[in-house]
Amino acid sequence: MRKICVINQKGGVGKTTTAINLAAGLSRKNKKVLLIDLDPQGNIDTSLQVKAEGDMFDAIVGNQVVHQCISNIATNLDVITSKQSLREAEEHIAQQEKPTLFLKKMFANVNGYDFMIIDCPPSMGLLNQNALALCQEAFIPVSTDFLGYEGLKRMIEFIQKSNRKNGTDIKVSRIIPTLYDRRNRICKDTLAEIQTEFSSLCSYPVHLNSKLKEAPKYGKSIFSYAKSSTGAKDYEQLVEDTLAM
Repeated sequence: MRKICVINQKGGVGKTTTAINLAAGLSRKNKKVLLIDLDPQGNIDTSLQVKAEGDMFDAIVGNQVVHQCISNIATNLDVITSKQSLREAEEHIAQQEKPTLFLKKMFANVNGYDFMIIDCPPSMGLLNQNALALCQEAFIPVSTDFLGYEGLKRMIEFIQKSNRKNGTDIKVSRIIPTLYDRRNRICKDTLAEIQTEFSSLCSYPVHLNSKLKEAPKYGKSIFSYAKSSTGAKDYEQLVEDTLAM
């Protein structure tokens, strides 16, 4: 099973949009996918209109075993949602003997999937440290503006520090330029910088697209909501790139 965290400490860069549509796209390629929301904002629940009996909070604090918190929402696509109570669960994790390895231990017996995709919160806190210890790969969505590019460099440093601290070897597999507007000079300049500095890691950009913003309102991935849109084509390319790795 490939375990991928979609991570960036900067908010507003399209992490949830990327996690949802990557997971949905992979499931449409006959890959069995578990999508996990590790963000207390709970945007996956809202975006996909999931009716779950248990969530990440319940699994972490022991209200339910993790398998009981998995909801099937489509063919080949399962999800574990979260909500604001996950902030309290982070305090529970902090009290454990090896707090950064808590989720790795919790998910040790979760098998039968081709991919695990984790939507991470916009922070460098304990939840993200756990995500990095659990996963083998990091996908970093980065907005194509100056602050996004600066945040990308800090995120890579954070991952390197986490590897040293936990003795892990998570690799940055993809850097995903998002919110790209080819009419905007700063977007073009930032994309060029990312492509130059991270040429082997940089994916095809995800363009600014209204359909990507609309899809969560209807509880759908971009492939279900607007399969012919620019957003769907961009995420289809990311799915193909992921499968080719």
